[in-house]
Amino acid sequence: MISLHRSCFLNNSGISGSSSLFSYKLNKLPPASVKATALGPNSDTNASVLIENNNAFKEITQDDTSFAADVDINLTVAGGDREVYYDDAATDDQLVTPWSVSVASGYSLLRDPHHNKGLAFTEKERDAHYLRGLLPPTVISQDLQVKKMMYSIRKYKVPLQKYMAMMDLQETNERLFYKLLIDNVEELLPVVYTPTVGEACQKYGSIFRRPQGLFISLKEKGKIDEVLRNWPQKDIQVIVVTDGERILGLGDLGCQGMGIPIGKLSLYTALGGVCPSACLPVTIDVGTNNEQLLNDEFYIGLRRRRATGLEYAELMDEFMTAVKQNYGEKVLIQFEDFANHNAFDLLAKYGTTHLVFNDDIQGTASVVLAGLVAALKVVGGTLADHRFLFLGAGEAGTGIAELIALEISKQTNMPLEEARKKISLVDSKGLIVKSRIDSLQHFKKPWAHDHEPIKKLVDAVNGTKPTVLIGTSGVGRTFTKEVVEAMAALNDRPIIFSLSNPTSQSECTAEEAYTWSKGRAIFASGSPFDPVEYEGRVFVPGQANNAYIFPGFGLGLIMSGAIRVHDDMLLAASEALAAQVTQENFDKGLIYPPFKNIRQISANIAANVAAKAYELGLATRQPRPKDLLKYAESCMYNPAYRSYR
Repeated sequence: MISLHRSCFLNNSGISGSSSLFSYKLNKLPPASVKATALGPNSDTNASVLIENNNAFKEITQDDTSFAADVDINLTVAGGDREVYYDDAATDDQLVTPWSVSVASGYSLLRDPHHNKGLAFTEKERDAHYLRGLLPPTVISQDLQVKKMMYSIRKYKVPLQKYMAMMDLQETNERLFYKLLIDNVEELLPVVYTPTVGEACQKYGSIFRRPQGLFISLKEKGKIDEVLRNWPQKDIQVIVVTDGERILGLGDLGCQGMGIPIGKLSLYTALGGVCPSACLPVTIDVGTNNEQLLNDEFYIGLRRRRATGLEYAELMDEFMTAVKQNYGEKVLIQFEDFANHNAFDLLAKYGTTHLVFNDDIQGTASVVLAGLVAALKVVGGTLADHRFLFLGAGEAGTGIAELIALEISKQTNMPLEEARKKISLVDSKGLIVKSRIDSLQHFKKPWAHDHEPIKKLVDAVNGTKPTVLIGTSGVGRTFTKEVVEAMAALNDRPIIFSLSNPTSQSECTAEEAYTWSKGRAIFASGSPFDPVEYEGRVFVPGQANNAYIFPGFGLGLIMSGAIRVHDDMLLAASEALAAQVTQENFDKGLIYPPFKNIRQISANIAANVAAKAYELGLATRQPRPKDLLKYAESCMYNPAYRSYR
């Protein structure tokens, strides 16, 4: 027997409560008619049930007995027999219906992460929503809850424990999670994202508790449209998707790469103000070539080698088509941590038909360009006055190089091919030069210049004489003392960006950069480093974190209703970020603004990106708001608790 405390609506996908905000969902009811009564000594006079049959609703009152039942569902208010679900009464060999119950009242309200407020439920709310006795008597504020959670999290000494505590909070009290993250962003960003998320992905199989996104594997081929419809939220605005082949600098983690989309979307909400219900994390599982995972009993993905070629392409094409069919033209699809050979192809293939963005290629490029533009205020000159040397010629390296070349071309009216000649790249085989062009991957060929072959990085530094050295290799400690000293010998203020994540893969540490350059380096990294004291001066290293760009960039696309991403939007985002670095920041050695201001930074980036979308004719939300910055701020999600009737 199922007891209901108020009138309800029953349809073939579930029973939904009305006056007390609660619902019983009966997934895929058997094709039987239903006899429903709302009787009992305390039942409401107006208790009724609506039954949906072939999309037509019929109201059944207490006196209506016109429906015979193969399955009797007696709806009572109080008293009566003990409540029994069908699987409780079934024998072990009987098939049962998987009843899914969703109740926004009473005990289950406390377990609904979207509505739970814990001890912050007011006295009135506790009465209205059947919470009396289910909570201790005290009522506390959300601010006090934040203080208490930070006290608890700081007790953990292991970063992964802090990560798990944050994920547990996200699954129990969504608004408190985002309030906590927003109010303590500088402290908690390294916990919910890099570098801790890398370890979380490596151990995802053993720490996995509850699914937080969609897992689409080769088993779902031909059914992806149906899989997307299984997701409870329908108004999706941002999807972050990975196939797990190149997770940070950690390589192929297969299905366990899901930690990355979850982490990125948490930042879309906390930093960019995108509503959490509009965010969808997705992992495309096509197998893994990681032997350790394939032999791990706790691995949660497909146990097979990675699909490639046509099999891979068909699955991705079905996914992209299904996303557009379900969520429309304006849903943003962010590709995350795909291997080079797929990342460039996917961006090129779908960039003209979908609203797509690759954070590794485009987001990294935008945030690095912003740092370089800001650094010019310290070292002087324009971008065209500098020479750039990259260690790493993959997605990040070539993406940054191309955006720098575009900005140089834009500023000087120089042909793009000429602008590229100011930029040299080193890959695993040495300096990329013309004599290697036949063996180069297509995305490296624009960077093959006339130069003698060079194998070692230090020789490339001395040979090309760069003013800027950028590491995107994913290989730790490759900016050796010899390399940094060579940069310092060539430049009064060498610009050194060590961008690889996580911290263990960084090309050099902040301390090494400042020490080996005798305190003259302008340094930024991908993962955070603590301030460094050198000869009585404290240097605060900048973090070229993509989180500066992609949340505001995404918000700008959403608020303008953009239908495509254009390179000029990336340049607009870079310019907006660089413009927010103050003289006070420069005096501390910073070339990025403090993260504590990230919501305002994101709003400014969103306004700039939206303005560019309107300028390019790619915005569909009309009329254009008069003040895009105020409009961006008004669109941002607020995690403060809502008051319930």
